[in-house]
Amino acid sequence: MICTKCKSEVVQCTNYCPNCGKKLTTTKRRRTKSRGNGTGCAYYDAAHRYWIAQVVTGYRELPPFDPNEPDNMKQLIPVKKTKGGFARKEDALAYCQILKNGHQKPDLAPTLAHYWETYKDGAYQALSASKQQAYRTAWKKLEPISQVRIDQLTVSDLQQIVGEKCKTYYTSRDCKVLLTNLYRIAASERYVSKDVPSFIQLPKMEESERETFSETEQRALWKQYESGDIRAAVPLLMIYTGMMPGEAMRLRVDQIDIDGRRIHGAGMKTKIRKKTDIVLADDIVPLVNDLIEHAQPSGYIWKRDEKLWYENFHAVLDDAGCRNLPPYSCRHTTATALAVTKNIAPQTVSKVMRWSTARMLDRYAHPDQDDALKAVNTLKKVSE
Repeated sequence: MICTKCKSEVVQCTNYCPNCGKKLTTTKRRRTKSRGNGTGCAYYDAAHRYWIAQVVTGYRELPPFDPNEPDNMKQLIPVKKTKGGFARKEDALAYCQILKNGHQKPDLAPTLAHYWETYKDGAYQALSASKQQAYRTAWKKLEPISQVRIDQLTVSDLQQIVGEKCKTYYTSRDCKVLLTNLYRIAASERYVSKDVPSFIQLPKMEESERETFSETEQRALWKQYESGDIRAAVPLLMIYTGMMPGEAMRLRVDQIDIDGRRIHGAGMKTKIRKKTDIVLADDIVPLVNDLIEHAQPSGYIWKRDEKLWYENFHAVLDDAGCRNLPPYSCRHTTATALAVTKNIAPQTVSKVMRWSTARMLDRYAHPDQDDALKAVNTLKKVSE
């Protein structure tokens, strides 16, 4: 044996060179594999902050550079299957079994967060933008239980989180619907029953009747506008068109067709509102022209500041001596004026309000006892 350091020949059997003391043999410890071949592995995705399960399901041959090379020189590329969204490494490793076999359940069920990621990549994509936003808001309410295994969540757990985090009926309903969708995915993998979220009790929907602007208040707003207060144009435009607050807030000059008495492409939320034009009454045209003259350089009628928009709305109501009603009362005023005061046919009111059905009148039109009295007084005595 030749020493690699001093190059002297070492005759006797020893682990060290007698001349320089160099260690002649090295023993490398082989790391013991924690998992057997074919059982899969897990690795952490730092960008998305979750664990990913991975298994090798087979191999494919890489086409050779030289067609004449022998078969034993061909390179094999592993075919892998992966699944992400796991909060813990143990859960990802357990899921490797179902990735490999396709039909067997792993020992541990995935978390609620795992099924949220699965849902976002599937049926969630077909939802409207407003519904996606509603479910994202609902998911934020459910985040305290997002890392719990779905088979360990009880009805009491779901009821408690909905009761604590959701203050309104609609947010509670969105959470319940979202949980129903997530549990259906988990039920298809036989972890839970899909009916678990159905036991969640929603709070009572207390939808008080929206107040409308009286004719006296409307005259006060016109007087405020004609005195030079351009802020009064906001509630007046909404009352005479039935626009929603978000539509008025984002109105652009290029959407207004004065000659055609139309506003194009300003609708929001529902499909019928998005595709139906907003119609302009003749009496409101001078006001709209005034708004166009005072429009922002960006092309929007008002500054893109939601907080300022609401502040100006309530401030002008106060200056005009009106009740401090919310902006949505303008839309209710439109429906009530058309259906009750002017006695317009329900189908025509639906067209103005951009509803999909005239049944919405039950929610938006607010006749009072005087209106009811006027209605019955139209029934005259039948003469002989």
